[in-house]
Amino acid sequence: MTYQDTLDYLYNSLPMYHRVGAAAYKADIANTVSLMDHLDHPERKFRSIHVAGTNGKGSVSHLLASILMQAGYRVGLYTSPHLVDFRERIRINGAMIPPERVTAFVQQHKEYMQSLGLSFFEMTVGLAFDYFSAQKVDIAVVEVGMGGRLDSTNVITPLISVITNIGFDHTQFLGHTLAAIAGEKAGIIKQGIPVVIGQTHPETSPVFRQKAETMGAPIYFADQHYRIEPLPTAHSASTLEDNDYLNLRFKVRALDSQATPYPSTYTSPLSGSYQLHNLATLFQVLQLLPQVGFGVSETDIANGIARVVADTGLHGRWERLDSKPLTICETAHNADGVEAMLAKLDQIPYRRLHLIYGCVNDKDYMHILRMIPTAATTFYYTQPSVPRGLPVQQLAEAAASCDMAGEAFPTVADAIRAARAAAQPDHDLVLVTGSIFLVADAVEYYSHLQP
Repeated sequence: MTYQDTLDYLYNSLPMYHRVGAAAYKADIANTVSLMDHLDHPERKFRSIHVAGTNGKGSVSHLLASILMQAGYRVGLYTSPHLVDFRERIRINGAMIPPERVTAFVQQHKEYMQSLGLSFFEMTVGLAFDYFSAQKVDIAVVEVGMGGRLDSTNVITPLISVITNIGFDHTQFLGHTLAAIAGEKAGIIKQGIPVVIGQTHPETSPVFRQKAETMGAPIYFADQHYRIEPLPTAHSASTLEDNDYLNLRFKVRALDSQATPYPSTYTSPLSGSYQLHNLATLFQVLQLLPQVGFGVSETDIANGIARVVADTGLHGRWERLDSKPLTICETAHNADGVEAMLAKLDQIPYRRLHLIYGCVNDKDYMHILRMIPTAATTFYYTQPSVPRGLPVQQLAEAAASCDMAGEAFPTVADAIRAARAAAQPDHDLVLVTGSIFLVADAVEYYSHLQP
């Protein structure tokens, strides 16, 4: 069984939510519990931090992993979905799991996985936890896939639980109110384990407080203790050559005596406006790390934030794909993400925006489309290369009904080529956004271009 054979088996034989949608969703974690027992409970053999949330959980997970790496720890990182390479999901100190390890795991446990009817995600969690245990990581940062209570990752007992924020996404599974969605996310709160909540909200905060009280878990609302204050760039950007706006310089303000002061000035390559919330969440978690046995210095924090992309291989968060024309990809796949993306766009001095957009078929794309300004914008509609991709003709027709007519392209590569040909190299901005799978297609396309 080659590595490619292994991938073909995983993708084609096991239900994969991010490809096929609801058919792969399991409304309990019984299979994962059984798998952990079959694997001799690897989830009990490494320490972890568990990160959930509607938006921001990926950024916070990568930032935490990078900082812990800079502090000299051996750090596992489990995230989902992947963009280009399946192995992006499972890393130790930034290095992806070796292909032969994936193949060996599947060969060894294939019969059992088939007998249990495991989903793709359940199998991947088993692979990750088995790998982290065998490699004796000091700590693993584990990102929740969806929700929390019924997510396969929820078999761990972490040192700290983190819930970045609550918004409307995957409502068909998690509920149609913020309180209901918060209840699902709150399922990662464990007995006596401190929990960090990124944002205070009148509908969700009571849910978290009640769950934390029931579980005897100390609870910290990050935005009540820390505020991230962006700093001006070295000079005001007047052209697209001035790339300072692609980084975020900031200071951390401690809002009360309980908050640890962090006096440094930090620079992050993750510069979307939503990162201000993510960073407040991050610093609240950093405050708790010494209490659970993991010390990090000011230098570790500064270096970890600055090197998060290089350390962890993070893609798709205001990532620059090309310079002429300036081409950026951003995984804004729900209304909250789009709102933050639009705020960031206001800071970029482009003359015309060439927007490449596509999504999967369970998103409220009509609502998202109506959020996007039409002034000085050319629209290029396409579809991600997964079975759940919304057919581009359906998307283009819906957009036209919103007075956002644009040309339809069968692939992301076709849309990118058209946008590059139409954009003024020194003055226009090409933005690829929508589904994370659309961004994945764009990243893969650029990875094959000759420098």
